Order: sequence, then structure tokens, then C-alpha cells
Amino acid sequence: MEFHHVTVLLKETVDGVVRDPSGTYVDCTLGGAGHSGYVLSRLSEKGKLVGFDQDPLAIKNAQDKFAGDPRVFLVNRNFEGLEESLQSLELLPVQGVLFDLGVSSPQLDEAERGFSYMQDAELDMRMNPQNPLSAKTLVNEGKAEMLAEILWKYGEEKWSKRIVEFIVEARKQKSITTTGELVDIIKRAIPAGARREGPHPAKRTFQALRIAVNDELGVLERALDQVIRCLAPGGRVGVITFHSLEDRIVKETFNSWLGRCTCPPVFPVCQCGAKAMARLVHRKPILPSPQEIEANPRARSAKLRIAEKL
Repeated sequence: MEFHHVTVLLKETVDGVVRDPSGTYVDCTLGGAGHSGYVLSRLSEKGKLVGFDQDPLAIKNAQDKFAGDPRVFLVNRNFEGLEESLQSLELLPVQGVLFDLGVSSPQLDEAERGFSYMQDAELDMRMNPQNPLSAKTLVNEGKAEMLAEILWKYGEEKWSKRIVEFIVEARKQKSITTTGELVDIIKRAIPAGARREGPHPAKRTFQALRIAVNDELGVLERALDQVIRCLAPGGRVGVITFHSLEDRIVKETFNSWLGRCTCPPVFPVCQCGAKAMARLVHRKPILPSPQEIEANPRARSAKLRIAEKL
């Protein structure tokens, strides 16, 4: 399979992060290697690029695309292993790190990956095929309370409890094994009037299950904690998010690096010893242009935040 993926906020991200052509840069979400390819075009022969992806297909695609380029190092691993991997490659510190979060187009478009509510396939949703937890396991074995919390917390699905009631009833009869079966259950659970408005009725549930299966938010928090240690002074991190939960984590993490005093206002002198580790390159997130959204509707919800280590 060819790994085609339309890269979002390409120029804005690379322009914001890559400032030293001879530096080392990390693409934590290799995907279709769109950002990586553009980063490489900006590097001199001394520059280096490290690409992370837990999906073997993405790694294979990048191997073919960058065949023989000695500047490229590919790591078939979740970016949660960022610091450890860079240490073992002896590439610390680095001048820039970028993340393009969310599921990549090939994973959505390949029916057998089980990410899409638009195509019937095995209910899977694992970005890393070695992950023991799949959406099928979660849907068929997860406790009702836990499933309802996942749909509410990660999908902001207001019909979460009702959808889970219908899932629990359905799985008593037989295992729910395909995306099509799950979509049918969700459609039965959501009242017809509510289904007529807004996005596809299964969109929020599928998003929530994908985030839970891949522990996307936990992984992001743990990786961002490592980024600040991996960057050289003056190095930058750019993160593209696609929904409010991810964006909140990035925003709060970046703000925690600004060294703002957290002491109660009654303290006459700062006791917490807050020290700024980074600055925000832009106060507000960068959004895609109307032209980009028209050319690639998946870019609609994208937000880019960039911070620089002091």
C-alpha cells in the first residue's frame, strides 16, 4: 500500500521549527513523511532528521522515500520513547521537534485498519499492530461505566450512556466484531432527530475509542515532558492538534514552561522558585488558511502551537 497523506500546516510548521540547516530535527509523527520531506529540503548535508512512527507501514514508506539519505534515522516506535531513543542514537540535544497528532489519512482510508466509520471492516483502531488492546476488545469486554466515561471524556458524546446501553445489550447476543456492526448500534441508540443534525452519528464514539485504544492523550503528556529536556537552548517544538483535548494538553504544558509563579497571592515573596524554561513563539495558535481547508477539509480543526526553549 502507498502511504499518501495530505500534510496539514506544512510550511507554517517547518518554517516555525527549522532554523538551523545543520541542526538535528525530530518528526515524532512520521506518517506519510510530508513534514519530514520538507524538513530535509531545508537541511544542509550536516543536518539530521529522526522520524518516529509506531506504524510499520509508515516506516516502510519513509525507507522507500528517503532511500540512502545518510541524514535520516527512522525509529519504529511510539514517540513516548523519544528521549531514550535519541539518547541511544547519540543525537541529543536536538534543535527542533514536531508533532502532527491524530490519525493519518492512510490509516483512515485503509478499511482493514478499522479506524473508519465509513467503511465496514474488522473493529481494530490500533496504530501499533502489536498493541494487545484493540477497539474490539474494548467494546466487547470493557465495563459499561468505563465505556461510558471514555465516550464522554474523549468523544464529548452526549448520548454516551445510551450508546453504551445498546452496546451492552448487543454484545450479550454476539460479539461486536466489525465497524459496520458498531455503527448500526450507535445509529439505533441515538434518536432520529439528533442524528439529522451535526456530523456522522458515529464520529464521536469512534474518536473516543481510538484515543483510548492508543492512549493518545497519556502518551502526548509523557512525550511533551521529555521534549523540553531533549531540546538545545533556542530549539523549538511545534505541535499540530486536531481536537480540544489534545490542544488543551499542549497549551497547559507550554504554559507550565513559562515559569509563572504559582504561589498564593498572599505570599510576599515567591516560594515556588518558578523558572522560565521556554517562551511562546506565538501567543495564539496558528490556524490553516481558508484555501488549505478548501483543498483539505481534514485541516479544518487543526491548530499549531510553537514554543522555544530558553
